[in-house]
Amino acid sequence: MAFDVPRLADLDVENQRVLVRVDFNVPRAEDGTITDDTRIRAAVPTIQNLLERGARPVLLSHLGRPKGTVVEELRLDAVGVRLGELLETPVRKLDESVGDAVRAAIDSMGAGEVCLLENVRFHPGETKGDPELAAAFAALGDRFVNDAFGACHRAHASVAGVARLLPAAAGFLLEKELDAFGRVLTDPDRPLVAILGGAKISDKLPVIANLVERCDAILIGGGMAYTLLAARGEPTGTSLLQADQVEAVRANLERAKETGCRILVPTDHVVADSFAADAKTQVVEVIPDGWMGLDIGPETRKTYAAEIAAARTVVWNGPMGVFEWEAFQAGTEEVGRAVEASPAYTVVGGGDSVAAVSLFDLADGMDHISTGGGASLELLEGKDLPGIEALGSR
Repeated sequence: MAFDVPRLADLDVENQRVLVRVDFNVPRAEDGTITDDTRIRAAVPTIQNLLERGARPVLLSHLGRPKGTVVEELRLDAVGVRLGELLETPVRKLDESVGDAVRAAIDSMGAGEVCLLENVRFHPGETKGDPELAAAFAALGDRFVNDAFGACHRAHASVAGVARLLPAAAGFLLEKELDAFGRVLTDPDRPLVAILGGAKISDKLPVIANLVERCDAILIGGGMAYTLLAARGEPTGTSLLQADQVEAVRANLERAKETGCRILVPTDHVVADSFAADAKTQVVEVIPDGWMGLDIGPETRKTYAAEIAAARTVVWNGPMGVFEWEAFQAGTEEVGRAVEASPAYTVVGGGDSVAAVSLFDLADGMDHISTGGGASLELLEGKDLPGIEALGSR
Protein backbone atom coordinates (compact mmCIF):
# COMPACT_ATOMS: atom_id res chain seq x y z
CA MET A 1 0.00 0.00 0.00
CA ALA A 2 1.71 3.17 -1.19
CA PHE A 3 0.50 6.70 -0.53
CA ASP A 4 1.11 9.00 -3.48
CA VAL A 5 -0.28 12.38 -2.40
CA PRO A 6 0.72 15.97 -3.14
CA ARG A 7 3.22 17.25 -0.58
CA LEU A 8 3.35 20.61 1.16
CA ALA A 9 6.76 21.47 -0.29
CA ASP A 10 5.28 21.35 -3.81
CA LEU A 11 2.29 23.60 -3.04
CA ASP A 12 2.54 27.26 -4.06
CA VAL A 13 1.49 29.16 -0.94
CA GLU A 14 3.16 32.58 -1.11
CA ASN A 15 0.61 35.35 -0.46
CA GLN A 16 -2.14 32.72 -0.41
CA ARG A 17 -4.88 32.11 2.15
CA VAL A 18 -4.11 28.52 3.12
CA LEU A 19 -6.82 26.52 4.87
CA VAL A 20 -5.17 23.96 7.13
CA ARG A 21 -7.25 21.11 8.56
CA VAL A 22 -5.59 20.29 11.86
CA ASP A 23 -6.57 17.91 14.64
CA PHE A 24 -6.84 19.90 17.86
CA ASN A 25 -9.22 17.42 19.48
CA VAL A 26 -7.18 17.50 22.68
CA PRO A 27 -8.01 16.01 26.09
CA ARG A 28 -9.21 18.52 28.67
CA ALA A 29 -9.96 18.63 32.37
CA GLU A 30 -13.46 19.38 33.65
CA ASP A 31 -12.60 23.09 33.86
CA GLY A 32 -11.58 23.10 30.18
CA THR A 33 -7.84 23.13 30.82
CA ILE A 34 -5.85 21.28 28.15
CA THR A 35 -4.22 18.26 29.79
CA ASP A 36 -2.18 17.07 26.79
CA ASP A 37 -1.09 19.41 23.99
CA THR A 38 0.60 16.73 21.85
CA ARG A 39 -1.74 17.24 18.90
CA ILE A 40 -1.27 21.01 18.98
CA ARG A 41 2.52 20.61 19.05
CA ALA A 42 2.32 18.16 16.16
CA ALA A 43 0.76 20.81 13.90
CA VAL A 44 3.37 23.49 14.62
CA PRO A 45 5.94 22.51 11.92
CA THR A 46 3.38 22.80 9.12
CA ILE A 47 2.09 26.15 10.38
CA GLN A 48 5.61 27.52 10.80
CA ASN A 49 6.55 26.42 7.29
CA LEU A 50 3.54 28.23 5.85
CA LEU A 51 4.42 31.39 7.75
CA GLU A 52 8.03 31.24 6.58
CA ARG A 53 6.83 30.92 2.98
CA GLY A 54 4.60 33.98 3.19
CA ALA A 55 1.23 32.25 3.49
CA ARG A 56 -1.71 33.24 5.65
CA PRO A 57 -2.64 30.07 7.57
CA VAL A 58 -6.33 29.63 8.43
CA LEU A 59 -6.88 26.65 10.71
CA LEU A 60 -9.93 24.38 10.88
CA SER A 61 -10.42 21.82 13.62
CA HIS A 62 -13.01 19.96 15.62
CA LEU A 63 -13.14 19.41 19.36
CA GLY A 64 -15.30 16.75 20.97
CA ARG A 65 -18.68 15.71 19.64
CA PRO A 66 -21.07 18.70 19.73
CA LYS A 67 -23.33 16.91 17.20
CA GLY A 68 -24.02 19.91 15.01
CA THR A 69 -24.88 22.43 17.71
CA VAL A 70 -22.91 25.14 19.50
CA VAL A 71 -21.59 23.79 22.80
CA GLU A 72 -19.84 26.53 24.77
CA GLU A 73 -17.52 24.06 26.52
CA LEU A 74 -16.24 22.88 23.13
CA ARG A 75 -15.10 26.22 21.78
CA LEU A 76 -11.47 26.42 20.67
CA ASP A 77 -10.41 29.50 22.65
CA ALA A 78 -8.04 27.63 24.97
CA VAL A 79 -6.53 25.84 21.99
CA GLY A 80 -5.85 29.17 20.31
CA VAL A 81 -4.11 30.48 23.41
CA ARG A 82 -1.88 27.40 23.66
CA LEU A 83 -1.07 27.44 19.96
CA GLY A 84 -0.01 31.07 20.19
CA GLU A 85 2.35 30.19 23.03
CA LEU A 86 3.92 27.38 21.01
CA LEU A 87 4.24 29.43 17.83
CA GLU A 88 5.35 32.57 19.65
CA THR A 89 3.21 34.46 17.18
CA PRO A 90 -0.33 35.90 17.32
CA VAL A 91 -3.24 33.50 16.79
CA ARG A 92 -6.55 35.16 16.06
CA LYS A 93 -9.38 32.93 17.26
CA LEU A 94 -12.75 33.57 15.60
CA ASP A 95 -16.16 32.75 17.05
CA GLU A 96 -17.49 31.35 13.76
CA SER A 97 -16.09 29.17 11.00
CA VAL A 98 -17.98 30.41 7.91
CA GLY A 99 -19.67 33.60 6.76
CA ASP A 100 -18.93 37.20 5.80
CA ALA A 101 -17.44 38.16 9.18
CA VAL A 102 -15.02 35.25 8.97
CA ARG A 103 -14.05 36.16 5.42
CA ALA A 104 -13.44 39.78 6.44
CA ALA A 105 -11.27 38.72 9.37
CA ILE A 106 -9.19 36.48 7.12
CA ASP A 107 -8.80 39.21 4.50
CA SER A 108 -7.50 41.57 7.20
CA MET A 109 -4.82 39.17 8.43
CA GLY A 110 -1.38 40.70 8.70
CA ALA A 111 1.99 39.15 7.91
CA GLY A 112 2.91 36.43 10.37
CA GLU A 113 -0.60 36.13 11.76
CA VAL A 114 -2.49 32.84 12.16
CA CYS A 115 -6.28 32.55 12.20
CA LEU A 116 -8.11 29.75 14.03
CA LEU A 117 -11.74 29.19 13.10
CA GLU A 118 -14.37 27.93 15.52
CA ASN A 119 -15.14 24.23 16.02
CA VAL A 120 -16.24 22.93 12.61
CA ARG A 121 -18.49 20.32 14.21
CA PHE A 122 -20.81 23.07 15.42
CA HIS A 123 -22.26 22.68 11.90
CA PRO A 124 -24.51 19.63 11.40
CA GLY A 125 -23.24 19.34 7.82
CA GLU A 126 -19.62 18.77 8.87
CA THR A 127 -19.90 15.10 9.81
CA LYS A 128 -22.36 14.50 6.95
CA GLY A 129 -19.85 15.71 4.37
CA ASP A 130 -22.29 18.41 3.24
CA PRO A 131 -20.99 19.83 -0.10
CA GLU A 132 -22.48 23.27 0.60
CA LEU A 133 -20.60 23.52 3.88
CA ALA A 134 -17.43 22.32 2.16
CA ALA A 135 -17.89 25.05 -0.45
CA ALA A 136 -18.39 27.65 2.30
CA PHE A 137 -15.13 26.56 3.92
CA ALA A 138 -13.31 26.52 0.58
CA ALA A 139 -14.48 30.07 -0.20
CA LEU A 140 -12.30 31.27 2.69
CA GLY A 141 -9.03 30.06 1.15
CA ASP A 142 -6.92 29.69 -1.96
CA ARG A 143 -5.12 26.48 -1.00
CA PHE A 144 -5.83 23.55 1.31
CA VAL A 145 -3.48 21.53 3.49
CA ASN A 146 -4.65 18.41 5.33
CA ASP A 147 -2.59 17.85 8.46
CA ALA A 148 -5.28 16.02 10.46
CA PHE A 149 -4.39 12.36 10.14
CA GLY A 150 -6.70 11.51 13.04
CA ALA A 151 -9.69 12.67 10.97
CA CYS A 152 -8.67 11.25 7.59
CA HIS A 153 -10.89 8.19 7.93
CA ARG A 154 -13.89 10.53 7.94
CA ALA A 155 -15.49 11.87 4.75
CA HIS A 156 -16.27 15.13 6.53
CA ALA A 157 -16.77 18.50 4.85
CA SER A 158 -13.59 20.08 6.27
CA VAL A 159 -11.50 16.97 5.60
CA ALA A 160 -12.41 15.45 2.25
CA GLY A 161 -14.88 18.03 0.96
CA VAL A 162 -12.54 21.04 0.86
CA ALA A 163 -9.70 18.95 -0.60
CA ARG A 164 -11.80 18.35 -3.71
CA LEU A 165 -12.36 22.08 -4.26
CA LEU A 166 -8.94 23.69 -3.80
CA PRO A 167 -5.35 22.91 -4.80
CA ALA A 168 -4.41 20.64 -1.91
CA ALA A 169 -1.50 18.85 -0.25
CA ALA A 170 -0.61 16.83 2.81
CA GLY A 171 0.98 18.69 5.70
CA PHE A 172 4.15 17.53 7.43
CA LEU A 173 2.31 15.56 10.12
CA LEU A 174 0.19 13.71 7.58
CA GLU A 175 3.31 13.08 5.48
CA LYS A 176 5.03 11.48 8.47
CA GLU A 177 2.04 9.25 9.17
CA LEU A 178 1.74 8.10 5.57
CA ASP A 179 5.46 7.49 5.25
CA ALA A 180 5.48 5.42 8.45
CA PHE A 181 2.52 3.24 7.55
CA GLY A 182 3.69 2.98 3.97
CA ARG A 183 6.98 1.61 5.27
CA VAL A 184 5.07 -1.03 7.25
CA LEU A 185 2.51 -2.00 4.62
CA THR A 186 4.59 -1.69 1.43
CA ASP A 187 7.72 -3.83 1.04
CA PRO A 188 8.81 -3.69 4.73
CA ASP A 189 12.15 -4.89 5.99
CA ARG A 190 11.59 -8.47 7.15
CA PRO A 191 10.68 -10.13 9.39
CA LEU A 192 7.56 -7.97 9.77
CA VAL A 193 5.91 -8.53 13.16
CA ALA A 194 2.55 -7.12 14.23
CA ILE A 195 1.52 -6.93 17.89
CA LEU A 196 -2.26 -6.78 18.29
CA GLY A 197 -4.17 -6.40 21.52
CA GLY A 198 -7.31 -4.89 22.92
CA ALA A 199 -10.60 -6.13 24.24
CA LYS A 200 -12.75 -7.33 21.34
CA ILE A 201 -11.59 -9.59 18.54
CA SER A 202 -14.39 -8.19 16.37
CA ASP A 203 -12.58 -4.83 16.33
CA LYS A 204 -9.36 -6.40 15.07
CA LEU A 205 -10.52 -9.15 12.72
CA PRO A 206 -10.30 -6.89 9.64
CA VAL A 207 -6.76 -5.95 10.70
CA ILE A 208 -5.80 -9.61 11.14
CA ALA A 209 -7.34 -10.47 7.77
CA ASN A 210 -5.16 -7.85 6.08
CA LEU A 211 -1.99 -8.50 8.04
CA VAL A 212 -1.93 -12.28 7.54
CA GLU A 213 -1.28 -11.41 3.89
CA ARG A 214 1.70 -9.24 4.83
CA CYS A 215 3.25 -10.27 8.15
CA ASP A 216 5.71 -12.96 9.11
CA ALA A 217 4.20 -13.16 12.61
CA ILE A 218 1.30 -11.67 14.56
CA LEU A 219 1.49 -11.61 18.36
CA ILE A 220 -1.91 -11.60 20.05
CA GLY A 221 -2.75 -10.29 23.52
CA GLY A 222 -5.53 -8.60 25.46
CA GLY A 223 -9.12 -9.72 25.78
CA MET A 224 -9.26 -10.59 22.08
CA ALA A 225 -6.79 -13.45 22.70
CA TYR A 226 -9.39 -15.58 24.46
CA THR A 227 -11.65 -15.85 21.44
CA LEU A 228 -8.63 -17.08 19.48
CA LEU A 229 -7.90 -19.61 22.22
CA ALA A 230 -11.52 -20.76 22.14
CA ALA A 231 -11.29 -21.15 18.36
CA ARG A 232 -8.38 -23.52 18.96
CA GLY A 233 -10.41 -25.50 21.46
CA GLU A 234 -8.67 -24.25 24.60
CA PRO A 235 -10.52 -23.43 27.84
CA THR A 236 -10.99 -19.73 28.62
CA GLY A 237 -12.83 -19.78 31.97
CA THR A 238 -14.79 -16.58 32.45
CA SER A 239 -12.46 -14.56 30.20
CA LEU A 240 -13.89 -12.14 27.66
CA LEU A 241 -15.23 -14.26 24.81
CA GLN A 242 -17.04 -13.35 21.60
CA ALA A 243 -18.52 -16.71 20.75
CA ASP A 244 -20.16 -15.34 17.60
CA GLN A 245 -16.70 -14.55 16.18
CA VAL A 246 -15.16 -18.00 16.60
CA GLU A 247 -15.84 -19.18 13.05
CA ALA A 248 -14.42 -15.97 11.57
CA VAL A 249 -11.33 -16.41 13.74
CA ARG A 250 -10.87 -19.98 12.50
CA ALA A 251 -11.07 -18.76 8.91
CA ASN A 252 -8.29 -16.27 9.62
CA LEU A 253 -6.18 -18.96 11.30
CA GLU A 254 -6.56 -21.17 8.24
CA ARG A 255 -5.64 -18.31 5.92
CA ALA A 256 -2.55 -17.62 8.02
CA LYS A 257 -1.40 -21.20 7.47
CA GLU A 258 -1.74 -20.68 3.72
CA THR A 259 0.26 -17.44 3.71
CA GLY A 260 2.91 -18.64 6.14
CA CYS A 261 2.07 -16.01 8.74
CA ARG A 262 2.53 -17.34 12.27
CA ILE A 263 -0.20 -16.24 14.68
CA LEU A 264 1.05 -16.53 18.25
CA VAL A 265 -1.37 -16.61 21.18
CA PRO A 266 -0.59 -16.59 24.91
CA THR A 267 0.72 -19.86 26.35
CA ASP A 268 0.33 -18.68 29.94
CA HIS A 269 -1.83 -16.10 31.62
CA VAL A 270 -2.25 -13.84 34.62
CA VAL A 271 -5.77 -14.73 35.70
CA ALA A 272 -8.09 -13.17 38.27
CA ASP A 273 -11.12 -14.37 40.20
CA SER A 274 -13.01 -11.17 39.32
CA PHE A 275 -12.69 -8.13 37.08
CA ALA A 276 -11.21 -5.80 39.69
CA ALA A 277 -7.91 -4.06 40.36
CA ASP A 278 -7.58 -5.86 43.71
CA ALA A 279 -8.76 -9.29 42.54
CA LYS A 280 -6.99 -12.46 43.61
CA THR A 281 -4.53 -13.48 40.88
CA GLN A 282 -2.40 -16.42 39.78
CA VAL A 283 -0.27 -17.41 36.79
CA VAL A 284 -1.51 -20.46 34.88
CA GLU A 285 -0.96 -22.25 31.59
CA VAL A 286 -4.57 -23.41 31.36
CA ILE A 287 -7.31 -21.04 32.50
CA PRO A 288 -9.44 -22.73 35.20
CA ASP A 289 -13.20 -22.49 35.49
CA GLY A 290 -14.26 -19.37 37.37
CA TRP A 291 -11.11 -17.41 36.47
CA MET A 292 -10.53 -14.83 33.76
CA GLY A 293 -7.38 -13.90 31.87
CA LEU A 294 -6.42 -10.24 32.31
CA ASP A 295 -2.80 -10.25 31.10
CA ILE A 296 -0.31 -12.42 29.25
CA GLY A 297 1.93 -14.53 31.48
CA PRO A 298 5.74 -14.42 31.94
CA GLU A 299 6.54 -17.18 29.42
CA THR A 300 4.44 -15.49 26.76
CA ARG A 301 6.22 -12.21 27.47
CA LYS A 302 9.58 -13.90 26.85
CA THR A 303 8.36 -15.50 23.63
CA TYR A 304 6.93 -12.24 22.33
CA ALA A 305 10.08 -10.29 23.29
CA ALA A 306 12.22 -12.77 21.34
CA GLU A 307 10.00 -12.38 18.26
CA ILE A 308 10.24 -8.59 18.52
CA ALA A 309 14.02 -8.69 18.96
CA ALA A 310 14.38 -10.72 15.76
CA ALA A 311 12.09 -8.48 13.72
CA ARG A 312 13.15 -5.74 11.32
CA THR A 313 9.75 -4.01 11.17
CA VAL A 314 7.27 -3.90 14.06
CA VAL A 315 3.79 -2.40 14.24
CA TRP A 316 2.03 -2.35 17.61
CA ASN A 317 -1.70 -1.75 18.06
CA GLY A 318 -3.34 -2.61 21.37
CA PRO A 319 -2.33 -3.56 24.92
CA MET A 320 -1.62 -7.08 26.18
CA GLY A 321 -3.87 -6.82 29.22
CA VAL A 322 -5.70 -4.47 31.56
CA PHE A 323 -2.61 -2.29 31.88
CA GLU A 324 -4.49 0.45 33.72
CA TRP A 325 -4.35 -1.79 36.82
CA GLU A 326 -0.94 -2.49 38.32
CA ALA A 327 -1.54 -6.22 38.78
CA PHE A 328 -2.03 -6.63 35.03
CA GLN A 329 0.56 -4.19 33.64
CA ALA A 330 3.55 -6.47 33.18
CA GLY A 331 2.55 -7.91 29.81
CA THR A 332 2.02 -4.56 28.12
CA GLU A 333 5.08 -3.03 29.77
CA GLU A 334 7.46 -5.85 28.86
CA VAL A 335 6.20 -6.02 25.28
CA GLY A 336 6.51 -2.24 25.08
CA ARG A 337 10.08 -2.35 26.39
CA ALA A 338 10.92 -5.04 23.84
CA VAL A 339 9.62 -2.77 21.07
CA GLU A 340 11.58 0.14 22.53
CA ALA A 341 14.80 -1.90 22.55
CA SER A 342 14.25 -3.51 19.15
CA PRO A 343 16.59 -2.65 16.26
CA ALA A 344 13.53 -2.80 14.00
CA TYR A 345 11.65 0.11 12.48
CA THR A 346 8.81 0.53 14.99
CA VAL A 347 5.38 2.07 14.53
CA VAL A 348 2.85 2.47 17.36
CA GLY A 349 -0.79 3.12 16.50
CA GLY A 350 -3.98 3.15 18.54
CA GLY A 351 -5.03 5.14 21.57
CA ASP A 352 -4.35 2.48 24.21
CA SER A 353 -0.92 1.63 22.78
CA VAL A 354 0.01 5.30 22.76
CA ALA A 355 -1.26 5.64 26.33
CA ALA A 356 0.94 2.69 27.34
CA VAL A 357 3.96 4.26 25.66
CA SER A 358 3.34 7.38 27.72
CA LEU A 359 2.70 5.48 30.97
CA PHE A 360 5.91 3.48 30.70
CA ASP A 361 7.98 6.34 29.21
CA LEU A 362 8.86 4.47 26.01
CA ALA A 363 8.48 7.22 23.42
CA ASP A 364 12.17 7.89 22.83
CA GLY A 365 12.66 4.32 21.62
CA MET A 366 9.85 4.35 19.04
CA ASP A 367 10.40 5.42 15.45
CA HIS A 368 6.84 6.60 14.93
CA ILE A 369 3.92 7.12 17.30
CA SER A 370 0.69 7.71 15.42
CA THR A 371 -1.63 10.59 16.26
CA GLY A 372 -4.72 8.84 14.89
CA GLY A 373 -6.24 5.77 16.51
CA GLY A 374 -9.16 5.16 14.16
CA ALA A 375 -7.26 6.26 11.07
CA SER A 376 -4.26 4.06 11.83
CA LEU A 377 -6.53 1.08 12.49
CA GLU A 378 -8.25 1.52 9.12
CA LEU A 379 -4.90 1.76 7.34
CA LEU A 380 -3.89 -1.52 8.98
CA GLU A 381 -7.17 -2.98 7.72
CA GLY A 382 -6.11 -2.03 4.20
CA LYS A 383 -8.83 0.57 3.75
CA ASP A 384 -8.57 3.71 1.66
CA LEU A 385 -9.10 6.81 3.81
CA PRO A 386 -11.41 9.49 2.35
CA GLY A 387 -9.27 12.37 3.57
CA ILE A 388 -6.21 10.96 1.82
CA GLU A 389 -7.99 9.91 -1.36
CA ALA A 390 -9.45 13.41 -1.74
CA LEU A 391 -6.00 15.01 -1.84
CA GLY A 392 -5.42 13.46 -5.25
CA SER A 393 -8.91 14.09 -6.62
CA ARG A 394 -8.28 17.36 -8.49
